[in-house]
Amino acid sequence: MESSMSTVSAGILLFLIMDPLGNIPLFLSLLGNVAPERRRLVLARELLIALGVLFAFLFGGEYLLRLLQLKQESVGIAGGIVLFLIGVRMIFPPSRGGIFGDVQGEPFIVPMAIPGVAGPSAMAAVMLLANSQPGRTAAWSAALFLAWLATAVILMSATYLFRWLGHSVLTALERLMGMLLVALSVQMFLDGVVAYVRMAAPA
Repeated sequence: MESSMSTVSAGILLFLIMDPLGNIPLFLSLLGNVAPERRRLVLARELLIALGVLFAFLFGGEYLLRLLQLKQESVGIAGGIVLFLIGVRMIFPPSRGGIFGDVQGEPFIVPMAIPGVAGPSAMAAVMLLANSQPGRTAAWSAALFLAWLATAVILMSATYLFRWLGHSVLTALERLMGMLLVALSVQMFLDGVVAYVRMAAPA
């Protein structure tokens, strides 16, 4: 991931990956079996668990990549490809029915916290951020928290947003977010390729 990425850009990237608008119908469905008086409490708990998991990957991701002996350039290229595929799925989403099966009772960690908010793509993204410029951990932490906060506000307002905007508008907004994510992923891929070519070029 390019070292010149700003805190705001990183926050927007993480927000797009968390895809709160796309998660609204799914979360409303999962909370349908929960007592009305506990829904906000359960949602808040799951959001906090997701935040903790993502911070764990942010602070531990650099050491994991070192253990696997992965270079920053190759990880950036792979990250661009993965995010491109995620963006395409947001633009052309598959059927959401039955992704997590029939969840009975009150959901705990799976599937709301993981992979609903803290999915594999979000975990990979924070690892890439941590590896791109370890000296900016505070900036990446701020970007992660702000992206999570925006996601939390949207999901806590899921009932009202679904009622006001409707499924079609939410779908259109999610596809717009997918297009932005595709553009960011292509830039990440190109930055990784350029960095790899410079590294491989003879002095």
